[in-house]
Amino acid sequence: MSDRARTVTIDDAHAGQRLDRILADLLPGVSRHRIQKAFTAGAVTVDGRGRPKSFRPGPGALVAIELPPEPTTTAEAEDIPLDIVHEDDHILVIDKPAGLVVHPAPGHAGGTLVNALLHHGRDLADLGDPLRPGIVHRLDRDTSGLIVVARTVAAHAHLAAQLRDRSLGRVYLALSWGQWSQPRGTLHGAIGRHARDRTRMAVVGRGGREAVTHYEVAEDLEFVQLCRVRLDTGRTHQIRVHFQHHGHPVVGDPIYGDDRRARNTAPVDRQAASALVRATPRQFLHAAELRLRHPADDSPRTFTAPLPRDLDGALSSLRLATGRGGDHDGEPGPTDTGH
Repeated sequence: MSDRARTVTIDDAHAGQRLDRILADLLPGVSRHRIQKAFTAGAVTVDGRGRPKSFRPGPGALVAIELPPEPTTTAEAEDIPLDIVHEDDHILVIDKPAGLVVHPAPGHAGGTLVNALLHHGRDLADLGDPLRPGIVHRLDRDTSGLIVVARTVAAHAHLAAQLRDRSLGRVYLALSWGQWSQPRGTLHGAIGRHARDRTRMAVVGRGGREAVTHYEVAEDLEFVQLCRVRLDTGRTHQIRVHFQHHGHPVVGDPIYGDDRRARNTAPVDRQAASALVRATPRQFLHAAELRLRHPADDSPRTFTAPLPRDLDGALSSLRLATGRGGDHDGEPGPTDTGH
C-alpha cells in the first residue's frame, strides 16, 4: 500500500455527514486542499465505489483515499532572468515581467520570482514561510512592473508598516474601455469572493474588505483611455475589479474584461478597436512607479519602470490608428499624487 493511501471506517458520530468533511476531521494533519485534490482525481472510494465529496456514508462504511503528493515546502533555485532596478543590503526592487508568478503556490510549484531570486544568490528575509521569503506585496501573474522584496526581517517589517499606513505608493498604468465621466476620481467598493464563481473577486455588499482606488485619465484615445491609477489598499485584483464594476474594464483582461466592446464602437473606430484587441497580448496593466521610505534611513525613494515592449507597441499602434500620435510627447509617466 502506498504511504499516501489511507483508510477510515465511519463511526456513528460521523455517519450521515458529507464525505469531505468526514475526511477532514478523521485525517488530522492532512490539508483540506489535498483532500479536495483527491476527490478531483477520483481517488476516494466508499466500500469500493468511487464517491463524490457530497456523498453521506452510513455507519461502518469503509472509506479509502489516495492522497496526492505533499506540496513543496521549500522553494528551489531556478535560472530565471531578472530585471533588477535597485539592489542594496536591505531591499531589492524588481521590474517583474508579465507571466511570472511572485511565489510558489498550489498550481505553481516553481518558475516564480522567488525561485529566480534564490538562483541569483539574493539573501531574502526569513519570515517563517519558506515559499514566500522577503515578499512584501504581490502583482498578478499577468501584471508587469515594480515590486519590492525585503532582504532582512527588519526591512520587511518597515515596508509592511508602510503598506498598513498606506504610505507605500504604487502607481499603475491601465488602458480601460470607454470614456470616464470625470478626468479623475476615486473608486470605492469592498472586494470579496464572487458569490457564484469563487475563483473570481467582485465588489460585494457584505463580507468584503475595504478597497480604495484613485484614477486619473492620462491620455484620451477615443474609445479607450490610458489611466494613471494609485492604490490606497492592495486587495486581490483590485484595479481590475474596480474598473470592471464601474463600467470601464481593463483592455485585454481575460477574467474581468470585455474586449467584445471592440465590435460595438462607432464604425469609424471599429477597425482600430479590433486591431487593439489583437495587438494586446494580455491585460493592459503595468506597475509603473513605486514610492517608499527606505528601511535603512527612512529616506523617500521613487522607482519607475517604463511600459514593457508588448504594451508599448500596442499603445503606439493605437495612437497611429486613431490619429493621436501627434498629441503625445513621450510615454506618460505616473504623477506623484500623494496620499
